[in-house]
Amino acid sequence: MHHLENIQKLFRRNFVESPLLETYEAGNIMLPAGRLVACDPLLTNNMKPFVTDFPKGSFPVNIHRERDSGCIAYVEIVFSSAEVKNWKMATTEGQITEDLKDGEIFGYPVESGMGCFMDAETQDDLNRLEIKLFRRKGDDFMGIYEEFFHGYFFDSPGAANQYAFLKPDENKDGNICAFETGYGEGFYASYIGFDEAGRPVKVVSEFIEILTD
Repeated sequence: MHHLENIQKLFRRNFVESPLLETYEAGNIMLPAGRLVACDPLLTNNMKPFVTDFPKGSFPVNIHRERDSGCIAYVEIVFSSAEVKNWKMATTEGQITEDLKDGEIFGYPVESGMGCFMDAETQDDLNRLEIKLFRRKGDDFMGIYEEFFHGYFFDSPGAANQYAFLKPDENKDGNICAFETGYGEGFYASYIGFDEAGRPVKVVSEFIEILTD
């Protein structure tokens, strides 16, 4: 579980202090039900939410990029400013960390080079949007990335952003925080920091492990 130990050191404060990382305040994610999903939104349209109950509402998202490569190493949602007392690997229903062998993780696969955070309700909205667009366009439907995600990531010809906030249903508050995942394809874990009372303070998805001393 060396990844967890490294996360504990790197995110022990309310800010990340590492010469290997640069941090950006990306915006806010809205979680209407507090049931957080992390997945490749183009690959997994029915990912189970984490078993942890998160607060409902709007919360800031920090993007931590590796300085040398410019690639996203970590994405962090901050729920409160409380001190983190305990870290755990994020799990979904049926996943037991004690069953993992040394070096194994629970996480989600990425094949598109993109991951995301969103509420389980928003995942349902995204699935409904895909069906709606397919029925409307038929043979002209180019896939949910081209029809929905592409316009958010490319705001001018040839200029690609590494993250975006998207709303699959403009009539609802829930949104998707989508982002490029490290060097691309892989299998990525998330970690949750809890306060003394066992409430989630932050959740961090790791795409490039930045080792601390």
